[in-house]
Amino acid sequence: MCSGVGSGEPQRQAEVGGGHPEVQSSGVPRGSLGQALRVLPGLPAEELLWDPRPAAMGSPEGRFHFAIDRGGTFTDVFAQCPGGHVRVLKLLSEDPANYADAPTEGIRRILEQEAGVLLPRDRPLDSSHIASIRMGTTVATNALLERKGERVALLVTRGFRDLLHIGTQARRDLFDLAVPMPEVLYEEVLEVDERVVLHRGEAGTGTPVKGRTGDLLEVQQPVDLAALRGKLEGLLSRGIRSLAVVLMHSYTWAQHEQQGFRRGFQGQLKDVRVLFMRSDGGLAPMDAFSGSRAVLSGPAGGVVGYSATTYRQEGGQPVIGFDMGGTSTDVSRYAGEFEHIFEASTAGITLQAPQLDINTVAAGGGSRLFFRSGLFVVGPESAGAHPGPACYRKGGPVTVTDANLVLGRLLPASFPCIFGPGEDQPLSPEASRKALEAVAAEVNSFLTSGPCPASPLSLEEVAMGFVRVANEAMCRPIRALTQARGHDPSAHVLACFGGAGGQHACAIARALGMDTVHIHRHSGLLSALGLALADVVHEAQEPCSLLYMPETFVQLDQRLSRLEEQCVDALQAQGFPRSQISTESFLHLRYQGTDCALMVSAHQHPATARSPRAGDFGAAFVERYMREFGFVIPERPVVVDDVRVRGTGRSGLRLEDAPKAQTGPPRVDKMTQCYFEGGYQETPVYLLGELGYGHKLQGPCLIIDSNSTILVEPGCQAEVTETGDIRISVGAEAPGTVGTQLDPIQLSIFSHRFMSIAEQMGRILQRTAISTNIKERLDFSCALFGPDGGLVSNAPHIPVHLGAMQETVQFQIQHLGANLQPGDVLLSNHPSAGGSHLPDLTVITPVFWPGQTRPVFYVASRGHHADIGGITPGSMPPHSTTLQQEGAVFLSFKLVQGGVFQEEAVTEALRAPGKVPNCSGTRNLHDNLSDLRAQVAANQKGIQLVGELIGQYGLDVVQAYMGHIQANAELAVRDMLRAFGTSRQAQGLPLEVSSEDHMDDGSPICLRVQINLRQGSAVFDFSGTGPEVFGNLNAPRAITLSALIYCLRCLVGRDIPLNQGCLAPVRVVIPRGSILDPSPEAAVVGGNVLTSQRVVDVILGAFGACAASQVRGGAGRAGVGAGGEVGTPGPSPAQRPDALAR
Repeated sequence: MCSGVGSGEPQRQAEVGGGHPEVQSSGVPRGSLGQALRVLPGLPAEELLWDPRPAAMGSPEGRFHFAIDRGGTFTDVFAQCPGGHVRVLKLLSEDPANYADAPTEGIRRILEQEAGVLLPRDRPLDSSHIASIRMGTTVATNALLERKGERVALLVTRGFRDLLHIGTQARRDLFDLAVPMPEVLYEEVLEVDERVVLHRGEAGTGTPVKGRTGDLLEVQQPVDLAALRGKLEGLLSRGIRSLAVVLMHSYTWAQHEQQGFRRGFQGQLKDVRVLFMRSDGGLAPMDAFSGSRAVLSGPAGGVVGYSATTYRQEGGQPVIGFDMGGTSTDVSRYAGEFEHIFEASTAGITLQAPQLDINTVAAGGGSRLFFRSGLFVVGPESAGAHPGPACYRKGGPVTVTDANLVLGRLLPASFPCIFGPGEDQPLSPEASRKALEAVAAEVNSFLTSGPCPASPLSLEEVAMGFVRVANEAMCRPIRALTQARGHDPSAHVLACFGGAGGQHACAIARALGMDTVHIHRHSGLLSALGLALADVVHEAQEPCSLLYMPETFVQLDQRLSRLEEQCVDALQAQGFPRSQISTESFLHLRYQGTDCALMVSAHQHPATARSPRAGDFGAAFVERYMREFGFVIPERPVVVDDVRVRGTGRSGLRLEDAPKAQTGPPRVDKMTQCYFEGGYQETPVYLLGELGYGHKLQGPCLIIDSNSTILVEPGCQAEVTETGDIRISVGAEAPGTVGTQLDPIQLSIFSHRFMSIAEQMGRILQRTAISTNIKERLDFSCALFGPDGGLVSNAPHIPVHLGAMQETVQFQIQHLGANLQPGDVLLSNHPSAGGSHLPDLTVITPVFWPGQTRPVFYVASRGHHADIGGITPGSMPPHSTTLQQEGAVFLSFKLVQGGVFQEEAVTEALRAPGKVPNCSGTRNLHDNLSDLRAQVAANQKGIQLVGELIGQYGLDVVQAYMGHIQANAELAVRDMLRAFGTSRQAQGLPLEVSSEDHMDDGSPICLRVQINLRQGSAVFDFSGTGPEVFGNLNAPRAITLSALIYCLRCLVGRDIPLNQGCLAPVRVVIPRGSILDPSPEAAVVGGNVLTSQRVVDVILGAFGACAASQVRGGAGRAGVGAGGEVGTPGPSPAQRPDALAR
């Protein structure tokens, strides 16, 4: 039997709002069309979602209010009908055989149902019955993804035509050998002869003009409008009707840009209030809406939805939003105010606009399942809507949805019959089982014949393993959103929405220590609900360059008052009375000399005698800076970059909090079998629409509503709240036994946990560091190491640090032996001790565990310091010939001893280069000390997370899986070497390959690789490489190892654990005294950034994988060559001056 209850997977239509024979709304006529619509048992056609009294906004009686979320696959419609009742509708966003536009079709269907009169699709709708339409849309996102937006040309100041094409040089995947160049949005560039520069007050300069920021400028060359007009007419004749205008200094002097064309929207619904959801969570009128503000329009509605429902109903407890869809999962946080970011990238395009802080992970219901080299892998590839999962009967791959179906957590009878080539078949559990059996065969083949033979797994155990790995993958961004920012995830409520989230909510909450899951009764349509509840927002912002000090407070107040007046006027023009309008003022503040600005509000910091009248922004800035970064810089002035006012018009819509009360025990619709850890269990199925306030349901059970399936796991209890939502109390997980023997499922989970440790260390370091190099350019790496110093996990920050950090840790273990105690932290940068070059300071902390006399793990962080002394300012002296000339040297230095930071000793060491002729000590001691403390803090976070992991599983298990993870990486590299050797053998080619390249001075870098096909191993022999050079292009041995591990990871071609195991199958021969293993006192600062590139070139050249110089990343270093560090994310335009100064 096929019904209309789904689990968030595709439905032709789920017309929950259709007429129900048992539910009639007062005074609303019913026609035969509405009565004929199919309605599900237990699901009311409508309910009093809002207070039936007219909205305070003054909405006309007897007219409709629509809230519509147009997604990539489905469009969700909420309609407040005359009389206050609500209709809910879900339909396909694209169905060209039946209608041209989904939102219009949704409105037509509801008007048709309410009136009982047929409304033909080919006739315009009468908008006189519609009071307002609120829209959230993925159209802007899809336009970026598919590059299907309006044809556009770029007008830019002459000399900057390639600025956007060059971009930041950041790479989405550091190990991708075929890095695609992001497409630009424009198809033609028109350079404008104009120039505005800052006025320097020098003799002979022109008359200054004052910009909006207060800065004095000079118009060196005005725009020649007559000449420009002809060029613009040429663009128009070629069909280009949209322009992007980017002229120098237009943020403060906009007159040149304003002489161009302006584009806007002109709607045909002249008497209807049409509002669009923006990425920042506010609504804007159609004529004030733009695509750049709409990229997160749909997900923003969900955040607004749970902030207005879950947060309020859970008494103000912080909430994590968990929106799991078919392709990806969005996570966000709300703790009383929206968390905004002001720059993000989508589809390779960086957008600088306010948007909610929403993190996305490529794991959803449609994520594909793989078994690779002993690891269970979920995503990032997705089955998409077509062909979809295997169960859709279209030959699709096995996915998370299929795994849930095999486990009995989805019920095929609850889905409409819309699958198969004819779109008239139910879901196919048989197809899911068949597709999963193929993967299970791979798993069991590995288990029975792999390095650690074990018993085969049943099909259900394999499916359960993939679900657990998917859950761990989705926990990672939540940990990043909480733990890495100083929040405890267990102190949050998990607000679950989206079609697929209810199947995973209990497991996600349990893994993160949360005890409450809140699922709104319309969780599958929460984004549309959020649109209905959202407020209308108008923002005004302008640049500024004043210092935040008493002398400027009057000017700041004047500017804020002017912007507040603009916001109020704009909202009153939209029909809001002043009593429903509120404003909030912001200042964009940063410490002078830094690039990290914070947009701060003073709403919790009232004005004082030493603050602007609008509030004490200084106190708010210091408080937030301390919370975000762990320190303040009291001696530095604070600069105001922007002033901003956010005006809000309250919609006046209120949720009705009186659903029906329970009338006896809940009715079990059916019984089914669901698989959990330990086997199948009898599982009752309930219909959400039949449950009343106060009903309590003991897990395991399934709760079905119109758009999702909610799984209440064993040990959990669900109850229906006063508002008709589901609140799940998550019980503690039944204690399980994880042994030291290899389990592929646990191996995949530990892989995520180990990587999460390194990632969170990195976020703490970035958050607490003070220098631009670490905080902005992200020139750092964090990693976890085993008791032997072998790399366990390294977040892919800077690949040139990968192997080098392992060498550093192992040197310290050999050098210090037992002379390490709890509370000790080591500092090292010497090339002979595993250092890359001196500016890269490595901080190492041993991890001790009770009962163990030696460290059980090590954590380390390496960051590039902008100045550590030497012959020239900055960290990259171009003409150094000895190591002493390149700055302070640390071979094995106890930065912290017995828990005490050795500030005096490290200060003396940083100033020591001043004793060398023609050299200076560090020129930026404050930043050095601050960044070193940040590195210590990052390591401490790593120790805490390692301790939690050991506390959960036991030391023997964690160390055993450390070894398993390293063995897994080794296996992947051996497989790659065997595949390469087999391919050459099949072509009749020898198993030895070689490559050679030269430095600019002619120094050769030679490599010969000998493949052992039987063992899957190789010897990398650099014999013949040129001798050490007199300049600074020598590369320490650790650099070559880093380049090698980077190349091996690239050659594997897929995501594998990045650790010591990658080097286990290879033996490396590097001649002593060569440019790749110089003497201890040789200059090396340039070898890290240039010679490393040549090493990568010869390795990839030997394998015929990539042409020379095609894998470079990062910014060039002035004076030492054009190559960047291997795979270094390049600086943003605002950061390049610092990179070049290094």
